[in-house]
Amino acid sequence: MNKRTEITAQTKQNLMDAFWDLYCEKRIEKITVKEIANKAGYNRGTFYEYFTDVYNVLDEIENSLIPSLDELPPFSTPTGTIGMPLDVFFNVWEQNAKYYSVLLGDKGDPAFARKLKNSIKPTIMKVLEDKPDIDLREIDYILEYTLTAMIGIMSYWFIKEMTLSRDRLFILIHRLMEDGVTSHLPL
Repeated sequence: MNKRTEITAQTKQNLMDAFWDLYCEKRIEKITVKEIANKAGYNRGTFYEYFTDVYNVLDEIENSLIPSLDELPPFSTPTGTIGMPLDVFFNVWEQNAKYYSVLLGDKGDPAFARKLKNSIKPTIMKVLEDKPDIDLREIDYILEYTLTAMIGIMSYWFIKEMTLSRDRLFILIHRLMEDGVTSHLPL
């Protein structure tokens, strides 16, 4: 029975890997179930045992890449605990670089950035909701801005083939978050 579970998991992974190879080459609308099955060495019927269509494969891959913030250490500040530390964000990003660089790139899935933000934002909001004198509507906009910037700069870092060292980028992001953007522009 355990052997069967391993075979099933491997078959599913093979199909996902075949899809990913194709997705890196062309847009999802151009990928067929037949192509995925052939590339993985299976028939179409085997594909349908695991997935409903090509979009279902993409969803499974994306969902596996969304960090579970409940499992990550929180970021502590003098006034409380908020979200995920920047170094953990970097580690998650680097572990998934093969996927993130494509999904968040020009040919990727525009909805993936939204999924990332939607996985992080509620956790941070929950920490802040009990604080006095906080306008959660305003915090929502601040988090949207910050998370969009974080995802954007990390994507850009991969597009530019990490021309800045990880440490320099880490310091830059930290300075931008602490001091704001305009204080670093030569105006």
